[in-house]
Amino acid sequence: MRLFQRLFCSLGFAAAMMAIPAGILAIPAAAFGQSTSRVLDAKWEFRAASATDRAELKEWHPAQVPGVVQTDLLHDNLIPDPFYRDNDTRLQWIGLTDWEYRTTFDADAAMISHEHVDLVFEGLDTFADVYVNDQAVLHTDNMFRRWRLPAKGLLKAGPNTLRVVFHSPVELMIPKVKALPYQLPSVTSHNTGNEENVATAPYTRKADYQFGWDWGPRYVTEGIWQPIRIETWDAFHVENFHIQQQRVDKDAAALSAELEIQASRSTVATVEITYAELSGAPVAPIRQAVQIDPGVNHVSVPIHIANPKLWYPVGYGAQDRYRFSYTVRIARDNAAQGTLNTGLRSIELRREVTKTGKSFAFVVNGIPIFAKGADVIPFDSFPNRATPEIHRQILQSARDAHMNMVREWGGGIYETDDFYDICDELGIMVWQEFMFGGDMIPGDVAFQENVRQEAIDQIKRLRDHPSIVIWCGNNEVETGWWHWGDRQEFKASISPDTRDRVWQDYVIMFADILKSTVSQYADPTPYTPSSPSADFEEIPDNQHNGDMHYWAVWHQQAPAQDYTKQFPRFMSEYGFQSFPEMRTIRTFANQPGDFDIRSTVLQAHQKNKGGNERILTYMLREYREPKDFASFVYLSQVQQAEIIKIGAEHLRRQRPRTMGSIYWQLNDCWPVASWASIDYFGRWKALHYYARRFYDDVLISPFLHDDEVDVYVVSDKLQPLSGTIHMRLLDFSGNVLLDQTKDVQIPAQSSAIYFSVDRAALSAKNDPRKSFLAFDLQVAGKPLSRNLIFFDVTHNLELPVAPKIESSLTKMDGGYSMTLRTAGLARNVYVALGDLDVQMSDNYFDLLPGEPVTISLNTSSTLEQLKSALTITSLTEAFQPAVTAP
Repeated sequence: MRLFQRLFCSLGFAAAMMAIPAGILAIPAAAFGQSTSRVLDAKWEFRAASATDRAELKEWHPAQVPGVVQTDLLHDNLIPDPFYRDNDTRLQWIGLTDWEYRTTFDADAAMISHEHVDLVFEGLDTFADVYVNDQAVLHTDNMFRRWRLPAKGLLKAGPNTLRVVFHSPVELMIPKVKALPYQLPSVTSHNTGNEENVATAPYTRKADYQFGWDWGPRYVTEGIWQPIRIETWDAFHVENFHIQQQRVDKDAAALSAELEIQASRSTVATVEITYAELSGAPVAPIRQAVQIDPGVNHVSVPIHIANPKLWYPVGYGAQDRYRFSYTVRIARDNAAQGTLNTGLRSIELRREVTKTGKSFAFVVNGIPIFAKGADVIPFDSFPNRATPEIHRQILQSARDAHMNMVREWGGGIYETDDFYDICDELGIMVWQEFMFGGDMIPGDVAFQENVRQEAIDQIKRLRDHPSIVIWCGNNEVETGWWHWGDRQEFKASISPDTRDRVWQDYVIMFADILKSTVSQYADPTPYTPSSPSADFEEIPDNQHNGDMHYWAVWHQQAPAQDYTKQFPRFMSEYGFQSFPEMRTIRTFANQPGDFDIRSTVLQAHQKNKGGNERILTYMLREYREPKDFASFVYLSQVQQAEIIKIGAEHLRRQRPRTMGSIYWQLNDCWPVASWASIDYFGRWKALHYYARRFYDDVLISPFLHDDEVDVYVVSDKLQPLSGTIHMRLLDFSGNVLLDQTKDVQIPAQSSAIYFSVDRAALSAKNDPRKSFLAFDLQVAGKPLSRNLIFFDVTHNLELPVAPKIESSLTKMDGGYSMTLRTAGLARNVYVALGDLDVQMSDNYFDLLPGEPVTISLNTSSTLEQLKSALTITSLTEAFQPAVTAP
């Protein structure tokens, strides 16, 4: 231990400071001046740097930084809208071209006078050569890494030039991949094809979805996609500030403030830590004297908080957070300071051996949480266009639908800081994956070390967000190795030794490199190697160990009821497609011939091969044929919602065996037919309104099977409830054929059957084609949940044709109120308001005869505009009229 550290430990802070030789303390504080930071986001230009048939692209054009070349071309009117019609098929040349960016900036005497002047690149996409004053200084090969370049010796007083040349990741990698003894199979090459049929994505540290996915276009981006800064500092600067949570419970929090200090010479400093609740006053500072030496210094300051306010997922408590601040003082001057916000919570991935396998449950602050949510993909094909406002809109919509988790899918990007800030604020847990979307990986040391540094960069950036409750190695790489047809073909094409080597490359990355990196830098947040995975204990994607992805419904066209045959420990993917609403479709299609599921345009906006036809196939199993394209769109959304409702309710009924329902997917990256419940423009599909009901904290969920109806109540509440179940057998005109009530006691965090109904006992009272069961749960006289059971597929039911629905609109404080009523059953009532932007409290709901429903509308539109635009559609109005026999 150094002399100074011995002094601090044995004498205490004040005495130790007096004991330090005077010559040490005599170093002027001004020599340790605070670091400064300046963003280089002005005067950027770009041009094509490789051969092109378009001469104008060799000229310099204005560029926006941060950004990517596709958006720069669009802003300068050099390409058409990439999302319009089938333009994506005509714009692939952009990702096959090299591009050059440049700017000039002034370095004044004050900047140059600092001991250190660094250029910091937060993200370059992807293969880039950096030049300062025409001197080559940096080569990058990973869009997810942060690069710091000492630049003091490169700069001169006055104007300086900065150039970045980006190489096409496809053209650069093709000859390298072709030279390898074998080529790894790729998800992306199967979806959109690839130049020369060579898959370069597995070898490139770049967002996989940009090579094309089954819900997104292929746009291989290049550019300065994250900010560039000039940072100046003298004797030292604080590279990272982190609050390590060793032990947290309601009685006490044992923490430490961890500072990583980069120094160029020795000094003695005082580190001062303060903290406060976000809305409160700071406590008295905690001070610690430290010796700083040249190189990297790690400083740890213990913090103890009695009776801390904890951070909880939404529905389980408040999202309390603290602001922690540090100040590093030299003598009496502040040499460095900074802050961060974080929430205090304990997190455990509970994996207990049970009679039926091994549990998979998130436990926050000692509370087992049933995870309810959806998978998140990038918010735009061009990431720089995803603003904090867009993130907030989508995440608030997730919370409004009672979601408490999103899974940040591994084929996209590590999201921006604001995304995680919003999740912290809203109480939405984040399942965070490293960016591997499904491809096996190379095993060379350079690739492994590149990924290791990427993981360190991203963990350090994100680890203080309480919303991140797990780090996951990848999406579906492991299950693909065991189960996918192309992987079996690949394994059959190589020798056993090579096959073992490829698998060992996988194990080294995901069972060693990333696992150990998470343990070192993100402890105690848990890690799992893949999704789905059983943590190498057995083959992944099973129903008794680890999480599961289930795609027989949709990809294999299995019936939706097959969801009820799955009993996983945690379902992290399942899904079904629909079209976005007509307003969204009209943003990319505008010709009469476009509005056909087989048209060129609609096929271009359906990236899952055969997806449009699959939607129709399922539709005709359950419903009658739609009368027109708009009706097809409406029915596609109703169908998606009904099918995912079957899966989500079944999974919730299985708690505590099953402890998670994460459907695919929450959002879109462009306007498209997809699995999303919210479209590219933030418009809720029917599924999202359904999710608000099936993810509610208390759910009544009748399950019809084997001629019996089991009546479940599921509660996520932390307190027991006393309630009443009201069951009615009704005909479609509202006549009551059977009426029963049952008082129930509902334990906290439970799922149970409260009674069962024999279908045979109902048969004497009803015609199954003309009646239905309605179940209502009330607590303290307040309706909490409603669910309906029908006895046959919809096209066999004799539902009222075009039931008359009356509506009334009333102006209220802050918006409007709409009440709807009908004399005959109206299913899946859809309230549309044309092109007006209106936020509705409910939609796509069943309207029972004689039971009005009132919804609220939040909009800036006038009453007259709403009345003029209003249309109301119910299920049977979307069907082709029945043909009457002559």
